[in-house]
Amino acid sequence: MQYTDIAIIGGGLAGSTAAAMLGRADISTVLVDPHESYPADFRVEKLSGQEQIGRFLRTGIAESVLRRATFAGENWIARFGRLLDKAPSQQFNILYDSLVNAVRDEIPTSVERICAKAIAVETSEERQRVVLSNDETISARLVVLANGLNVGLRHQLGIVRKVISACHSISIGFDIVPVGCPAFAFPALTYFSERPSDRIPYITLFPVGTRMRANLFVYRACDDPWLRELRRAPTETLDAALPRLKAITGPFEIPGEIKIRPVDLYVNDCRGQPGLVLVGDAFATSCPVAGTGCDKVFTDVERLCNVHVPDWLACDGMSAAKIAAFYADPVKRACDEWSAAKAFDFRSVSIATSPYWTAQRWARFIAWSAQGLLRPLGGAFELEPNLLGHSSSSSSSSASSRSSSSSSSLPSSA
Repeated sequence: MQYTDIAIIGGGLAGSTAAAMLGRADISTVLVDPHESYPADFRVEKLSGQEQIGRFLRTGIAESVLRRATFAGENWIARFGRLLDKAPSQQFNILYDSLVNAVRDEIPTSVERICAKAIAVETSEERQRVVLSNDETISARLVVLANGLNVGLRHQLGIVRKVISACHSISIGFDIVPVGCPAFAFPALTYFSERPSDRIPYITLFPVGTRMRANLFVYRACDDPWLRELRRAPTETLDAALPRLKAITGPFEIPGEIKIRPVDLYVNDCRGQPGLVLVGDAFATSCPVAGTGCDKVFTDVERLCNVHVPDWLACDGMSAAKIAAFYADPVKRACDEWSAAKAFDFRSVSIATSPYWTAQRWARFIAWSAQGLLRPLGGAFELEPNLLGHSSSSSSSSASSRSSSSSSSLPSSA
């Protein structure tokens, strides 16, 4: 039996960030994950915007991690084959496995990392018992479940998952290369859908090292024949869906593998569980189209490690009432609610055909066009791509003001 204060199950972005933060705070921590080095996985591929980067900075590990990313300081905004604006941006582009492994490099040596799977968890109001696949057992005051979409341990613990929106969106990732020229003209590009009937909110192109990466988002069923056509003939299928995209990009080809990831929106009901806290996707998913996944991860982990864990360890016991303070945290709740609202608003502004949402699409188009015209004159009002075409509010330390605002930075991708 190995004893520790905190046992973290899952070494993805949430679990690894928590391990780095707790280790730096000299809190006895064990990180359990079956992979010595995090494997390739199609998830987050860029971090962007003042709010999201600010949330990452509050974890205390962001600066060294972001140095490994490819920075894009300008993002072109386009629709209907027209360039609307060349907007200043804060985009840090990095594939998910590279991001997680960079975060893992920030974990102090005082944190023990065990390469195994957690196969059973028993909780109580005092100490928790974690059984591993290598026959080891861990006794911890608190278990942090950060194992993403894996449901085995949650089922074992009787945690009920509530599906809010099945196959809410589908994320598609691939490399894209120009034809007839050595490089694309733009540093990064966001091209918005031409027709609601295409069920495409946007495609974003951004550099990762020497590659130009594309993330395409669609609102379709998992078995939609269109997805099979995209795999079979990607360049032709994309050209048919966004016929005026090449007016901005020029001719292109899509070589190599296409990765497709459907996303269900769900939340887990973990009330009544002593000694156990869920963070990131283990607690609730977000829609990649809205780009709020990293916001939720960084908010969860920062509040847990900077606020709640020190309070919990300062007194005896780890009751369910104690754990409830994390789920009731006003900053976390505001971020969760903002993320959920943005997921449904973005879907509506992309594909709904009612007069209200049609007007919102045209308002956004007109606002971006005006901003692009004013920028060379020094009068741009720094509108950022967001759900409804409203100008971005300034960064606020108030969680409630962040959640009530419909504006946001550019979606950060899968």
